[in-house]
Amino acid sequence: MRGKLLHAIGLAAIVVFTLFPFLWMVMASFKTQADILASPPVWFFTPTLQNYVDIFADTKVSGSILNSLIVATLSTLLSVTLATPAAFALARYDFRGKSDLWFWFISNRMTSPIVLALPVYLLAMYMNLLDTHLVLILIYLTFNIPIVVWIVTDQFKSIPPELEQAARLDGADQFTIFRKIYLPLGAPGIAVSAIFSFIFSWNELLYALVLTRRNVQTAPVVATSFMSGYELPWGKIMATGTVIVLPVTIFALIVSRHMVRGLTMGATK
Repeated sequence: MRGKLLHAIGLAAIVVFTLFPFLWMVMASFKTQADILASPPVWFFTPTLQNYVDIFADTKVSGSILNSLIVATLSTLLSVTLATPAAFALARYDFRGKSDLWFWFISNRMTSPIVLALPVYLLAMYMNLLDTHLVLILIYLTFNIPIVVWIVTDQFKSIPPELEQAARLDGADQFTIFRKIYLPLGAPGIAVSAIFSFIFSWNELLYALVLTRRNVQTAPVVATSFMSGYELPWGKIMATGTVIVLPVTIFALIVSRHMVRGLTMGATK
């Protein structure tokens, strides 16, 4: 009994520690500047929607949210479309250089973006792709595809090979096996990889800051633009932050039924 109580207290502490910054951001988005800067902090206040009115009246904010949505959605769709067949091949076939290819996919996640920022900028400038959706989508593929391959490969490995053998005896070709067996059974892992790809693309700041100017600025870039040397409009910053977090939260809730299964399947055989 005591162990269960300590376990519950520990979980409650972790939940509070995790959710408190988000709760504080949402509360601050409904406060005036005076209430936000008050010391000690004001916990009971009259909510105001002025911060949201101000940011949505600014076409720069609404445009940046649309840009983020376009880039994150297309990057996620392309990553899943391109990486899922690769994950199937890595999970079910043995071929020369397979281990090297697998390590190459994983090593892409080891490289710090700041190391690649200047070469990517020069390449994009040479190809006349600066300040376009395409350059962000392409660069986001470089860190989204490895994530999808990593997760989906492990998911496909957990599918019993007997199902594939039975389908072959029934005359199914390789594409049919992939479409009717691996895609449905691997849906949890694919959903989880899509969630991570969308979140990484939506929240990415460095490349978006380096590769965009005015036309294709994403929401995180615009959120940082509120900061100046003379004023910090915390209400607008927190309202923009809340708007940035909201689509990711909704997307995760929609596919949440796949998350636990997708993250745990393949962990044990």
